[in-house]
Amino acid sequence: MNPERILDEFPAPSFRGAQKQALLDIKQAYEAGNDVVLVRAPTGSGKSLLARAIAGCARKPGEGDPTRPIGAYYTTPQVSQLDDVAGDALLEDLQIIRGKGNYKCILPGESTTPVNQAPCAREKGFDCNVKHRCPYFSDRAIAANRSIAAMTLAYFMQTAGTEAFGQRDVVVIDEAHGLAEWAEMYATIDLQPRTVPVWEHLKVPEIDGLDRAVQFADGVKDICTRRKDELIRKIELSPAEVAERDRLQKLISDLKWFVEDYRNPESPTTWVVDQPDGEGGGVTVKPMNPERYLRHTVWDRGTKFALLSATILNREAFCRQVGLDPNKVVLVDVPHTFPLENRQLYDVTQGKMTYEHREQTLPKIARLIVQLMQKHPDEKGIVHAHSYAIQAELKRMLGEFGVGGRVQAHSRENRNEDLEIWKATDDPDVFLSVKMEEALDLKGDLARWQVLCKAPYLNTADSRVARRLEEGQWAWYHRAALRTVIQGCGRVVRAPDDYGATYLADSSLLDLFERAEPDMPPWFKEQVDAMSVPDLPEFDGKAAAGEKFGSPSRQAKRPPTRNSTQSSGSSSGSSTSSAAGGSRSRRKGDSKNKSFEDHPLSDIWSE
Repeated sequence: MNPERILDEFPAPSFRGAQKQALLDIKQAYEAGNDVVLVRAPTGSGKSLLARAIAGCARKPGEGDPTRPIGAYYTTPQVSQLDDVAGDALLEDLQIIRGKGNYKCILPGESTTPVNQAPCAREKGFDCNVKHRCPYFSDRAIAANRSIAAMTLAYFMQTAGTEAFGQRDVVVIDEAHGLAEWAEMYATIDLQPRTVPVWEHLKVPEIDGLDRAVQFADGVKDICTRRKDELIRKIELSPAEVAERDRLQKLISDLKWFVEDYRNPESPTTWVVDQPDGEGGGVTVKPMNPERYLRHTVWDRGTKFALLSATILNREAFCRQVGLDPNKVVLVDVPHTFPLENRQLYDVTQGKMTYEHREQTLPKIARLIVQLMQKHPDEKGIVHAHSYAIQAELKRMLGEFGVGGRVQAHSRENRNEDLEIWKATDDPDVFLSVKMEEALDLKGDLARWQVLCKAPYLNTADSRVARRLEEGQWAWYHRAALRTVIQGCGRVVRAPDDYGATYLADSSLLDLFERAEPDMPPWFKEQVDAMSVPDLPEFDGKAAAGEKFGSPSRQAKRPPTRNSTQSSGSSSGSSTSSAAGGSRSRRKGDSKNKSFEDHPLSDIWSE
């Protein structure tokens, strides 16, 4: 790696914000001998451009020792992030490769067949005379030979050990904050009727521990192997049989990995097993802190690494989770350059959204959303409902309040389609979303305000979460929730001249801020400290429904600017400051007399 050329490798014609200083800090970190650099860069700082500059520092052919790896990987867990890269002209030299299922066969009569079910996958010994033009194999060959290959983290992990995508000099991982959780998810083995093609041939015992789980996994692997061999011996397979064969191969590989890892006394992985329905029911085997899995799929794939995210909150804790040596890892903090007044937080808390309080709090939040619709009559907004149960209740209540015509929501099955329909409308509609706090770009008028309905604590019914809390890992638990909140707060402010308001409706969010304050990035702590209580109009469903209810045309609001905020006078500034300071003061005072209700577990609500 040659960090000296990092500024020259920056793909944009000029720097904005803190980009140049960030690259200089990253350069210095590598020159100091660090193998891994964590880049904590807030929303809108141009992480993809920083990533491209870092990747461009990778060794090139003819530079130094010819036996050392060359080139770079760019990878991200988010498909939408990879789509953004693909559409960015500044990043056109990143060669993108996707999984086979994303490409169509070009043989006659197969134009609608994905490559993973094409004749080459169905017929034994099939010799494709157009393989050199196949969109998948063509993209793979180009990516394998380009200096920067770009792919999703899932594809990157799946190609570990392949000849085409071996070790490279530099690996850049964007949106890397959830690397441990993504690795745990990819390494999880879910044995259910819908995931195991030979389920009807299994006798599923009661799994009362990991030793029993390993015995069961061994047996499932043997049955899967026999069925897979039957399919491989066939001359030709149907598309359904191709899918079954591929599923069996993946399952066999996963089961083998689990059995070998569990029996390896030197493996650092801790496994947990769930069987909620007991004997005969499905079994899920999950790894915790899968260091060995990450070693094979990620850390062995490069010599230098850059991990970028807005929410790597604690360097030492992150390193422990993913199996890195903190002594060889440095954190580079990129400051937020967006004006604070354009990304304000507002305390509109209506009570706790814990399970025992939800019935009382949720109707208040529904009324609050109506008031916010009145406050933003010409602006689109998004409500982060946290769960489909909350989403359904809010949609019902808002309909009863007469504002249903201005409310949209997505289903489980059509998340992306419903989202795109809402984004395409010019009407100031409100979108009720579930689990969209990350990788969602609502720049400009796509959304000017948002509501966080619930503190996004992880579900303690998950065996991995329960195990960590049994071990007292409450700081990890609070960091995970704070990370989601910070990600969510960045959805509606995407550029220095963009603006958007974030309203906090669950009082547990205020408690979270106090508990997780030591891990807050400085720029987010600035937002929390400046939080204020806004003036809201009196509840009026007809006014909130606006033109869709037949009211007169609404007047568009002007965006806030630094000058307009300053020209509003000291009294306005004092009022905001006082509201924010008073609110924070009350919370800190209350924390001295916490009851059992204020225990962290009281903030958990599972559907």
